[in-house]
Amino acid sequence: MATSTLVQFLDDGEEAETGNRQQVETFFANGTIAAGDWVAFDTTKTGADRCLYVIEAPGVVTIGNSAAFGVAKAAASAGDQVRVVVAGYAEGASVAAATVAGSPLIGPIGTAGEAAIEAPGTTTGKLCGIALEADTANKADVFVIKSF
Repeated sequence: MATSTLVQFLDDGEEAETGNRQQVETFFANGTIAAGDWVAFDTTKTGADRCLYVIEAPGVVTIGNSAAFGVAKAAASAGDQVRVVVAGYAEGASVAAATVAGSPLIGPIGTAGEAAIEAPGTTTGKLCGIALEADTANKADVFVIKSF
């Protein structure tokens, strides 16, 4: 896909591709976040800082973490700025093994930062994305469903 000067300009100079259909927002990390991790707001903060700081979305037993809302574009440490795909195409997102193209994804269940697969016929969590390909070593390109 060809790069576009207009898209690059609108994306703070970060290389982007025409038609990537992606919305990215900048937050502060409050802990270690790996590239591709699903993130959630840091509710240990107070006031509006709860919506400014993000953490690796913790795994929530059986139901999936409904707080997961986006995918980190790059690794970050506590205090670093981190760009998060909050809607649209996200490359190399952390997903559960056995993810295939079209798998509905919910927030992390066991492994923090890793989207789980919504089991057919169940409602275990809020959908946060759709896999666009099968996983390779727990990474796959996904479409992030906007919830932010």
